[in-house]
Amino acid sequence: MAKKNYYAVWSGKKPGVYKSWDEAKEQVHGYPGAGYRGTATYEEAALLVKNNGAGSETAGEAEAEPELSEPYAFTDGSYNSATQVFGYGGFLVSDGVKHPIQGSSDDPELAASWNVAGETCGAIAAIELAKDLGLTELTIYYDYEGVKKWATGEWEAKKIVSQRYRDHVVSCGMDISFVHVKAHTGIPGNEEADRLAKEACGILDKEEE
Repeated sequence: MAKKNYYAVWSGKKPGVYKSWDEAKEQVHGYPGAGYRGTATYEEAALLVKNNGAGSETAGEAEAEPELSEPYAFTDGSYNSATQVFGYGGFLVSDGVKHPIQGSSDDPELAASWNVAGETCGAIAAIELAKDLGLTELTIYYDYEGVKKWATGEWEAKKIVSQRYRDHVVSCGMDISFVHVKAHTGIPGNEEADRLAKEACGILDKEEE
């Protein structure tokens, strides 16, 4: 096993490359959905941070795009620790039309849950958009487990952000299905949702049209 000389943190309190596990641990401990990995070289670690966990053999093999059946949505969340703003992004596809999903907030009650607030608000936004389009069912593709498990009761909703999300899904009056995908593995829909969420909270600049 290669020695870990550096630690890449691409999703944490302060993303970056760290020279020790103790330094990296401070950035990821208690951070929901933290993304980090130890590497042998600085170059590997820097690449992971730059590409949000993708782009290196140590980040895992890319996965194939899951089989999609309309109507469906990809959603993701992010958090900007510098501004304490969370963001969400994604899109919904119905009848061959792609509808964008994107938004952000600095609501302190929700932002206290960091990127998890973005994850749940993204799913809520997808559900509300589906209702506006007159849909009665929707499949949501997600990478954070709470998106499904709070909605189904597998996880107990203990905080405001999870309680609000659970109640919204339960009372939405739609048939919602959930499909988990691994983050940062090259799945186009998930990568796009991740980018849009990061744009929404100011971590990434918006791409030019």
